[in-house]
Amino acid sequence: MIYLLDADDAAVARLRERLDALGDSLVVVGGDGLWNVHVHVDDAGAAVEAGVEAGRPHRIRITHFGHGDVHTTRAERPPQQRAERVQRAVVAVVPGEGLAGLYAEAGATTVLARPGEPPASGELVEAVRRAHAREVVLLPNDAELRHTAAAAAEQARAAGVRVALIPTRSAVQGIAALAVHEPGRRFDEDVVSMTSAAGATRYAEVTVAERQSWTTAGICQAGDVLGLIDGDVAVIGSDVTATAETVLDRMLASGGELVTLVVGDDAPEAVTDRLEARVREAYLAVDTVVHRGGRQGALLLIGVE
Repeated sequence: MIYLLDADDAAVARLRERLDALGDSLVVVGGDGLWNVHVHVDDAGAAVEAGVEAGRPHRIRITHFGHGDVHTTRAERPPQQRAERVQRAVVAVVPGEGLAGLYAEAGATTVLARPGEPPASGELVEAVRRAHAREVVLLPNDAELRHTAAAAAEQARAAGVRVALIPTRSAVQGIAALAVHEPGRRFDEDVVSMTSAAGATRYAEVTVAERQSWTTAGICQAGDVLGLIDGDVAVIGSDVTATAETVLDRMLASGGELVTLVVGDDAPEAVTDRLEARVREAYLAVDTVVHRGGRQGALLLIGVE
């Protein structure tokens, strides 16, 4: 496997240790934020996952040697399990029942994360078991679930399931990953494609502040409308629709081809129409897709690919 990586020196030092444990023939060269990574591994998905944790991998190239991962996967499972299990499944954490339905329609096994009640690693392990697959792609869809999902992945691997964790930070990144999922591909190729799609999707949410707080955009008061872009507060406003429009404009200022809107039950009815109209008027080459998220915590989730 070879890829280019945008990352700082400290992250690359940790990456070397991680990749050295995963495989051999490791070479990491470069500097000034750009690195060339080469490694021989059995699990290319894990190597890509390590690169995502270190920075931004791109121009990923995988070359297969010998009998590859198919023989290894079969050797790890008894014959009766091979006959019963499906080959591959996606397990995803979703913030609302509306998205749970959307993910389920796409074939994913879902774990519902209610507001203020993040799932524990045991719930994720149980979802992996319910998926009943030899290979599982795990989408946590929340930056704060990264360590929980990693612990669940390790437990599932110990039980004989091959698991790749794609560190999605929002449900809209998970939607992008699921859109390119192809169970018929090699596992590592599928993981690379899903990881690339998620990484190419910027994410935002519009929510209401519960208390006074310091933010990256200044001090907010309880009841203020907050627009978070890629996890950081970027806009503080008083009107949901106006704040959402400002957030969307900032995201599209750096380009985009597709806007995904996931609307919660508590969002104003006018917000969807206004944002769709804004895209049509100001961004002629951009398409918009709208989903109903139900009771999802945030008033609105926005994804830009």
